[in-house]
Amino acid sequence: MFLKFRQQVIEALKEYGDEKFLRESDHADLSSTIAFKISKEKNQKPQEVAESILENLELKEYIGSVEALNGYINFFASYEFLEDTINSIIDLDENYGSLSIKGNVLIEHTSANPDGPLHIGHIRNSIIGDTLARIFRKAGYNVTTHYYVNDMGRQMAITVLGVERFGVDSSLKIDHAVAKAYIQMNKFLDENPDFDKEVGKLMIEYEQGDEEVVKRFREVVNMALKGIRETLTKLNVRHDEYVWESEFIRNGYVDRILNELDSKNLIRKDGAWILEIDDFEKEIVLKRENGTTVYITRDVAYHVWKSERFEESINVLGADHKLYGMQLKKLLEILSAKLPKIVFFEFVSLPEGSMSTRRGKFISADELIDKLYREAYKIIEGREIDEEEKKRIAKAVAIAALRYDFVKIAPEKPMTFDWKKALGLENTANYIQYSHARACSILRNAVSQGMPDLEFIGEICSDIERKLVMLLSKFSYYVLRVVKELRPNVFADYIMNVAITFNEFYRTHPVLKAESDYRMHRLAIVDATRIVLRNGLELLGIEALEKM
Repeated sequence: MFLKFRQQVIEALKEYGDEKFLRESDHADLSSTIAFKISKEKNQKPQEVAESILENLELKEYIGSVEALNGYINFFASYEFLEDTINSIIDLDENYGSLSIKGNVLIEHTSANPDGPLHIGHIRNSIIGDTLARIFRKAGYNVTTHYYVNDMGRQMAITVLGVERFGVDSSLKIDHAVAKAYIQMNKFLDENPDFDKEVGKLMIEYEQGDEEVVKRFREVVNMALKGIRETLTKLNVRHDEYVWESEFIRNGYVDRILNELDSKNLIRKDGAWILEIDDFEKEIVLKRENGTTVYITRDVAYHVWKSERFEESINVLGADHKLYGMQLKKLLEILSAKLPKIVFFEFVSLPEGSMSTRRGKFISADELIDKLYREAYKIIEGREIDEEEKKRIAKAVAIAALRYDFVKIAPEKPMTFDWKKALGLENTANYIQYSHARACSILRNAVSQGMPDLEFIGEICSDIERKLVMLLSKFSYYVLRVVKELRPNVFADYIMNVAITFNEFYRTHPVLKAESDYRMHRLAIVDATRIVLRNGLELLGIEALEKM
């Protein structure tokens, strides 16, 4: 709804400037700074220009009033807009906030090496990527999500040999068992360096497609992926497709891009195949002396394949991949392929220090989820509710705490995860879930007392009611902002703001005990807020609990 109001303001001002001069403001529903630009050009005072513009504006029905104040042109929504907002939310229900942007987009995220379980650095990637996918779908896009399975290279050869030499510990979750074998094999190689030739031999045989070796790799990689999928399911994350890196050797795309670069005289063949361009400080090897390709070669092939099938693609990568991202884009430019948009995220800081799967020093996502579940259960343990319901709520609260804390920080900012704060009631998912449950409780009680027909009346809105309704109107506006900016924290902040404002409204405005007209009016606000909180939590991958 806010987008419609905004569009009417843009149309009213189109003679004077475009939408880049519009601002959200604490002093108005929308504010324009266009008078300041024009004042410089005409050498007039901004207030004089603003007043002159005001005299010539043609206003549509959603603009209730306009003022010129200190050079700003402030717009205020009409009562009709407020009423249409509440009615639209209640009528559209689950569909409220949806947009109709057309297009298909591929979002690749997580893509952790299948040599062990996901750790807490990986899950920031997963949560950012999954939240973007949910929001893009809400915006109308046809979204496909990929997990790019890195099944080639030295790490995976060591993992395969480790599982075959040391087996998998049946007492462990399967991806943890694979990691244990990988760690044991690295230790073995440190003590037996001559065995390293077996690693190189296995890499070559897998790339050449030796049938027996392919079977061995597939078995081990699928073990790890089974455990990784289980973890992602706990986090409410799913991928549409798992795309294997080796497939781009098998389907000819790697040879195709190597031949194309070679035809452009960009490869120096000096045993190894080396890319000859001056854009990078270090030379890029595309193929080793033993004939095996490297990761970037296969990844470029994958991105060319993406480019041919999707209008847009988005990658979620750790900040340590920034140089790699630049190299990838340069190669894709040379090959005339579409460039992916890349969301770089900083890592999660830990008191335990840096993490390494090779050394067995990491905090797994499973450990963190289990810890949060136990602590969430302690919070509700004493409540008089069914035991299974306690477990269900604890699980929902734990995952909500994790997902919200990981997405509320802008991707480009480092973060520290503190489980105690995440499970608290201040600026947390728990607070938003409680707000939704409170709205549900009010409506349940209203039904038990004889639910009236809901009717929102714009003219009787208090300041806090008006503020809340304006916030509710902005759902699709923030969906659109995330699509444009690729920063899901913007939407997380919005939903938190709705919850805070709703609770402020609840503290100061009786609902069930209000007089008849006010009661149906405020119940309409409560119902609309419930819908916005539920729909918003869904986009954040969080369960909207009706009781807590």
